[in-house]
Amino acid sequence: MIRAIVADDHHLVRQGIRALLEKAGDIRVIGEAADGREAVELVERLAPDVLVLDISMPGLDGIQAIKRIRTLGRATRVVILSMYSDATLVRQALQSGANGYLLKGSLTEELLLAVRAANKGEVFLSPGISGSIVDELLAVRAGGPGSGSSDLLSAREAEVLQLISEGNTSTEIAESLKISVKTVEKHRAALMSKLGVHGVAGLIRVAIKKGLIFLDK
Repeated sequence: MIRAIVADDHHLVRQGIRALLEKAGDIRVIGEAADGREAVELVERLAPDVLVLDISMPGLDGIQAIKRIRTLGRATRVVILSMYSDATLVRQALQSGANGYLLKGSLTEELLLAVRAANKGEVFLSPGISGSIVDELLAVRAGGPGSGSSDLLSAREAEVLQLISEGNTSTEIAESLKISVKTVEKHRAALMSKLGVHGVAGLIRVAIKKGLIFLDK
């Protein structure tokens, strides 16, 4: 029996995925998460075989969540869900350690195939992802992690960026991450410097272009 966790910030989506997985007979959903941090905490506590994870999650996006999970030393495999087949997003997911990338428009039998493949340590990519992208990404995967855009930022900077994109103030970010407002402002300044922008609007625009945040909902 494959033990799985479903992570998506929409309750109805989680319930739909859960129902589809449990109907298969060989998969049991042992937990659900509504944001990225909760997903990481559940993986640490329950050590599932597979995590089905939305790439666009509040607080901590799917890519950052995968990176956190990899530091836990768990054998959990990750299947990413996304609305987009953009090569940059797929590349970042695989380089971060995902075993699958599934387009949300195809949440049918493909989801079961992806979960089963991930459980065996295989890579599953939605048929909707073009063949040329697949060839490129598998070559990157074979060569190991590269220096993609996501490597520009530290883990904490990525968290701050995600929270800024969600409209949080420096005070709210400080409370959420349990750090000082001064530290938040330092991270904000570092983000502006690294991305070569001035102002929140420019920061978010460039971050989206570089695939550093995912606002696909």
